[in-house]
Amino acid sequence: MDGERFALVTGGGAGIGKATALALAGAGWHVAIAARRRDKLDEVAAEIMSLGRRAIAAPCDVGDPEAVKALFATVERDFGRLDLLFNNAGAGAPAVPLDELTFAQWKAVVAVNLDGAFLCAQAAFGLMKRQSPRGGRIINNGSISAHVPRPFSAPYTATKHAITGLTKSIALDGRAHDIACGQIDIGNALTEITFKMTQGVPQADGRIAVEPMMDAEEVAAAVVHMAGLPLSTNVLTLTIMATKMPFVGRG
Repeated sequence: MDGERFALVTGGGAGIGKATALALAGAGWHVAIAARRRDKLDEVAAEIMSLGRRAIAAPCDVGDPEAVKALFATVERDFGRLDLLFNNAGAGAPAVPLDELTFAQWKAVVAVNLDGAFLCAQAAFGLMKRQSPRGGRIINNGSISAHVPRPFSAPYTATKHAITGLTKSIALDGRAHDIACGQIDIGNALTEITFKMTQGVPQADGRIAVEPMMDAEEVAAAVVHMAGLPLSTNVLTLTIMATKMPFVGRG
């Protein structure tokens, strides 16, 4: 790809989002980051600018249609175009038995993981259709939970399975507009949120076990690779995981 490239990373204030935003900046992208906490966004934006790239720090609740509309208006105004959306924002519910989960807890996860991914993808799709040169790439964070659940994870697992369908629909509908869409399914990247796995987490057989982890920077490098491909090439689904995590086989 020639010329300047512009990306938006949701959930960009910490964890995988932060690592990816900085990796994109290091690869020459200008990067907008969105999340709920302004202080975290400002810190990441400063790091992006220290790499010599332009940055936008935009607080946003991705489950709010008006907030998403405002986010993309800011990106279009300040960047002029969008070449990449990394749909990374995500949330989980308390790990409780299904019958103890409240509908409010269910809806809160759906609002971020599914509604938010849809709203951001929809807005990016529209911008990529009308910009010149047209087209761009959307990468959805699907998670290992797009394949198999952890115990007591119905809301998170259901939304991540839904992301797979959303990804394939966008990939199909985007063909006519030079919009590529792929999904990255991540297993056990070490972040502030997943640190508890190093202390032991519930397994399918009821045991509590420590699980192997990988560096979040490895995930970021994979996203940068997907993002850097020409729009004539698409990674539809990529699974990146800690090699020895209990995913493949029987545990």
